[in-house]
Amino acid sequence: MAQGLNPVNAVAVIGAGYAGMAAAAELAERGIPVTVFEASGRLGGRARAVRLGNAGGVTVDNGQHLLIGAYRETLRLIRLVGADPGRLLLRSPLALVYPGELSIRAPRLPAPLRLAAALLCARGLAPAERLAALSFMARLKKRRFQLDQDCTVTALLDFYEQPPRLRRFLWEPLSVAAMNTPADAASAQVFANVLRDSLGGGTDASDLLLPRVDLGALFPDIAARFVEQRGGCILRGETIRHIEQPAAGAGFVLHSAGAAYRCSQLVVAVAPYHLAALIDRLPGLDELCRQVARLAWEPIVTCYLAYPPPMRLAGPMLGHAGGLMQWLFDRGQLGGPAGLFAAVISARGRHQALSNERLAARIHDEIAGFTPGLTAPLWSQVIREKRATFACVPGLSRPGTRTALPGLFLAGDYVASDHPATLESAVRSGVDAARLCASYAADPAARSTFQPAAG
Repeated sequence: MAQGLNPVNAVAVIGAGYAGMAAAAELAERGIPVTVFEASGRLGGRARAVRLGNAGGVTVDNGQHLLIGAYRETLRLIRLVGADPGRLLLRSPLALVYPGELSIRAPRLPAPLRLAAALLCARGLAPAERLAALSFMARLKKRRFQLDQDCTVTALLDFYEQPPRLRRFLWEPLSVAAMNTPADAASAQVFANVLRDSLGGGTDASDLLLPRVDLGALFPDIAARFVEQRGGCILRGETIRHIEQPAAGAGFVLHSAGAAYRCSQLVVAVAPYHLAALIDRLPGLDELCRQVARLAWEPIVTCYLAYPPPMRLAGPMLGHAGGLMQWLFDRGQLGGPAGLFAAVISARGRHQALSNERLAARIHDEIAGFTPGLTAPLWSQVIREKRATFACVPGLSRPGTRTALPGLFLAGDYVASDHPATLESAVRSGVDAARLCASYAADPAARSTFQPAAG
């Protein structure tokens, strides 16, 4: 080994978000020790716990995420590392409740009976609107949820003549929540994929899974212990600044501010806008850098408001249309402090021009509009993720897991798949990268013939 290089496990992972920790856990389960490098002190990446200084140091998430029953790989990985999804997640049938406007609750029935029963019992929809929604799903299913040509969600809803109330309270909220992109800019094909796997999926595929714990405790922290118990290592606070390859097929050297590390295989699981700085010294990756540079970004804003403990909402999750916030969560009903609400605003919009104080005041006014007796909040905190996800637009080209360099793999919610940027996408990409690492390590012949995925 070259002088001055620190040996690590044969496989290294840069980034301890959901993608990186999924890759590490999958490798550990296969008996392959792995070293994970994480720049921050907390695991989880863009889905991490944040400790607020006010109110005695409440721990919240940097964004209010939810899962659905179709997140099979995420649930499998949580079980794999020794946790119980039933304890960590509040599972309930899909319920879209807009106080005073609309209530749709999906029973646990196979598709298409689930949606039919939900619409039949829905409050706030006219008979013609119920039929229009059923027709929309039936026609998509007949096409196997495959469009002849991608377009925007708005154009798709226009083509299938969906009424305004269905758009406002059903299709557009589901689209924005899943893809974090406004309906008039979001990919209709990816939205069709989401509908296929949720409303068109198995009996429990559309169930809502609301975290009872912070996002770090849901998976990354438990996965870290799992990896370490199997010979792996998690290096927190170690920022890898760039990667070099001494010679073709000679593995990779990872440079931090004060050390250099050598590994044979590498999974890069950082946010895509950090990728170019890491790999710009590696040969043959110019097109990958250009592809990532073409991605655009959408924000997510979460506003936490703390009210006196007796205050609670009608349910753990409520929808809101026509204002700034889109979803409101009662953290007190999810294992958090009583009276703590989390309002979520996905994608770009007029809220971006407001100061944090003004935004919190506007959201308080919106909550007061359907919550009798609401007093002024004890405190509020606005968390803005300016580049929360890529903009999921029609015809988007996303990089694959494999790269042009044998032994170098990508993981993250932006990696090519038929899903938008979600926790499930991140986990699946990490699992795919780990499986490719395992195959590459087990088959020496593959090392000279390993090719990047098409596209």
